[in-house]
Amino acid sequence: MNISSNTQLKPFISPVFLFAGTLFISALLMFVLQPMFGKLLLPLLGGTPAVWNTCMVFYQAVLFGGYWYAHWLTTRAAGQRQIQIHTALLIFSVFALPVALPPDAHPPTEGNPTIWLIWTLFLAIGLPFFVVSTTAPLLQKWFSQIGHRSSADPYYLYAASNAGSLLSLLSYPFFIEPNIGLAHQRLFWSLGYGVLCILILVCAIALWRSQTDCNQSAEPVDDEAMPAPTPLQQLHWLALAFVPSSLLLGLTQYISTDIAAVPLLWILPLTLYLLTFIVVFSKWADQAHPVMVGAQPAVLLIFLAYSFINPAVLPYWLDLILHCLAFFLAVMVCHGELAKHRPHPHYLTRFYLVMSFAGMLGGLFNTFVAPFIFNAVYEYPIMIVAALLLRPGFFAGKWFLQPIFPLLILVLGLVIYVSSEALFDYLDIIGGALILLAGLTYSVRHSPLGLGLLTAVILIFTLGLHSLASSTLYQERTFFGVLSVRETVIADENQRPEKVHELYHGTTKHGAERLTPANITTPLTYYSRPGPIGQLFNEYDAENTDWRIGAVGLGAGALACYHKEGQHWRFYEIDPLVVQVAKDSNWFHYLDRCNPKAEMVIGDARLSLMQEADKSFDLLIMDAFSSDAVPTHLLTREAMQLYFSKLKDDGMLAFHITNRHLALKKVLADHLETLQLSGLLQEFKPENEVPLVVATDWVVISKQPQRLERLRQSRIGHWQKLPITFGLKPWTDDFTHITGIWK
Repeated sequence: MNISSNTQLKPFISPVFLFAGTLFISALLMFVLQPMFGKLLLPLLGGTPAVWNTCMVFYQAVLFGGYWYAHWLTTRAAGQRQIQIHTALLIFSVFALPVALPPDAHPPTEGNPTIWLIWTLFLAIGLPFFVVSTTAPLLQKWFSQIGHRSSADPYYLYAASNAGSLLSLLSYPFFIEPNIGLAHQRLFWSLGYGVLCILILVCAIALWRSQTDCNQSAEPVDDEAMPAPTPLQQLHWLALAFVPSSLLLGLTQYISTDIAAVPLLWILPLTLYLLTFIVVFSKWADQAHPVMVGAQPAVLLIFLAYSFINPAVLPYWLDLILHCLAFFLAVMVCHGELAKHRPHPHYLTRFYLVMSFAGMLGGLFNTFVAPFIFNAVYEYPIMIVAALLLRPGFFAGKWFLQPIFPLLILVLGLVIYVSSEALFDYLDIIGGALILLAGLTYSVRHSPLGLGLLTAVILIFTLGLHSLASSTLYQERTFFGVLSVRETVIADENQRPEKVHELYHGTTKHGAERLTPANITTPLTYYSRPGPIGQLFNEYDAENTDWRIGAVGLGAGALACYHKEGQHWRFYEIDPLVVQVAKDSNWFHYLDRCNPKAEMVIGDARLSLMQEADKSFDLLIMDAFSSDAVPTHLLTREAMQLYFSKLKDDGMLAFHITNRHLALKKVLADHLETLQLSGLLQEFKPENEVPLVVATDWVVISKQPQRLERLRQSRIGHWQKLPITFGLKPWTDDFTHITGIWK
């Protein structure tokens, strides 16, 4: 009878595979949902990187809620009672499917949209995401109670969970996004969620069968054998999880501002972040951790010298690799220490609760606190220093002597700064001294406090050096990024020095103005009169007196100086601060001197244009950029159809597509063929050395081929048909594929 009974109780599948597989699928769903919904929300908020960071805060907050629920459930209820409560939650959550944006989801046009965005996420995916968030700690706790031979240390299942997360993040840009539209992504995700619920119930049955008494409470604990973690230990866990979370968002802000605000690049830091969890909770953790601790200072030296002190030396892709490598090593060291100090499985849910709380705090700091106390992304270098302070051995040796050398350097630097009036003449020498200091960081690699403080001193002077070199007059940070006005000096046509004000969004120039009376209203950079947009206005000068013109993207306001008396201009700008800066005569004069009556519409351009009357514009100018990236939702087929519904039958659409990384002309060429439009492209390169006239690419499109004949025959520019595209799947609101147009 006993043999028969044991045979009946033998599980159909190994509990390890069952629990690990369920955790794997749970994580897979979680990290497909994140870029999928980020992509759904981007069009509503102009494609800004802050959308992704705010989404991350929401995900981290819900994750903390899920971990708190798992901790509460496993500490307050017996095993079978846990199953009953969680089953009810699973059934209730199914009614929230399929996941979708709420109807009539429109962000506010004034003020910071962060609260609106978080509320929208809560309504759209709050409950299913909460259930998925509970899975990792809850199932690991259940596994520790089923009596399997490996139940004594269930933390290795966390590696399976993060492997699922990593796979989903890598599959999204290279498999899911290129092949499946957003509507089908949401449907498949909802079906996958149903499968996950079934697997969780199977895991619950395995726990139920392992219980010998229906009323059995949590197993008794020997307090002496398993003492509870002290507040100091939990504070240490908190710091080791908080810093990587903040670093994650800091690095995301950096790469998504300078390259493109799309999920493809946003997931890169998150992929590295998840990879660290896989390694530190795997069987290779003990061998990997000392290697990472040793490699971090060596990479830090190169990282400081090139990515901070002298970033112009590196191509963008190499700088990106260096940032990612330094980030990976910093997070590996922090998470390695976290895994090394994990508690007995009895306190597993408390450990994960502290981790998730720290992750949420990191997101809150970067999204809500940092933008209000910093006028640039200073939280990123601050967390680089914090990661160094968390290296093992902080109190080893005479730790109180470690700050002496960094403090001496700081005092010496401040004395030189205060006493010298000609620092600008010695920037190269100062930069060389900072590189030398970066080399000295390796000599204090065994002293976390000394290494962290010396790095902090280097970063303080480096940021000050760059500010001094850039002559920043004004800098402010909003939800949409960091906006700054800088003053530079150029040589005019007679080789005399002349002051210029330049507008920057992130590290990308968005306009410039010469300040001499003769040139103060001359459009420059991408909008110069010799360039494509200047040629357009020149060729149609005889008939554009009463044109109604819409311009998406304001910048410094240079386009306003193409205004004629009798024309009606309306600018569409998503960031109120850009309007404020362009109108401020302390910085720029284009608007107040050329077109002070131009209308300003605040908000996302597509949403604003929907409110305009059909066939009301003679010319629409698309010049919307988030740093160097055109928001992808302004490039879809539906967007093109919207533009032409607002243009008169003989109206024209001028599209600015200058981009260092993406061949946007391929997307527009495909739309021309699909929608049966006519278009001309000019990839302009100035023939003469004219100050602040730069290379720029523009496409002009019309319904009528003859409407563009003047440009095609123009003698002042080289307009040509767009190249034929092959194999490019059309961009729609349901589908965009960034890797297909990578240069």
